[in-house]
Amino acid sequence: MLSSRLLNNIQPQAVLFDLDGTLVDSVPDLSHALDAAFTELGFSAPGEDRVRGWVGNGALKLVERALAFSLTDKKIEPQRLNQVHQKFLFHYSLSNGKASRLYEGVSEALEILQRQKIPMAIVTNKPIEFVPGLLSGLGISGYFKVLVGGECTHKRKPSPQPLFYACRLLGVEPSQCLMVGDSKQDVSAARAAGMAVAAVSYGYNHGEAIELSEPDFVLAELQSFMGSIVSQ
Repeated sequence: MLSSRLLNNIQPQAVLFDLDGTLVDSVPDLSHALDAAFTELGFSAPGEDRVRGWVGNGALKLVERALAFSLTDKKIEPQRLNQVHQKFLFHYSLSNGKASRLYEGVSEALEILQRQKIPMAIVTNKPIEFVPGLLSGLGISGYFKVLVGGECTHKRKPSPQPLFYACRLLGVEPSQCLMVGDSKQDVSAARAAGMAVAAVSYGYNHGEAIELSEPDFVLAELQSFMGSIVSQ
């Protein structure tokens, strides 16, 4: 149950969700696109296991990390980064949603919040162009009133700016919202925004245990936690 220190002992007025690693395991599609781009340009394909450790800061950072791994001299020229980034975006436009899957309990958790008329938003560093199609393909697009992607604000998470933007669009105060994510970027953004934060333990956090980032709650799954929110 949420404590009075966090949400004044009432249901949150809105819940903001990260996407990749929180609601959706999208790494199979991201890895496929990155491998295809790298192979086409003459680099070794990084593979899915490595990609899992690189996701979380947007597409450009994902490509930068992959290039840093692949290049022996570690020197990443801006022109080369842009070339690989554009090639990755092309391939991801073809693979987005094909092998991505919802984590267990996600649909049920979203349904719980919707029944209680608690508005929900997506706040992700993922390029916004890929978000609607991914949500639609997984059958969860109807749950979210607001979608905030990596290019929707000047700064991305861990800046609180995307969270503030989502709150403005929802018409709610940040202090009355709950952020749910999987990474230290999500925790830092929520802290800076002055909102409570729950983090799932199964997501993408660059190989670090999410407990080290000290979220208010660490969740093994979403369904039972959302049930506890509405049962206050």
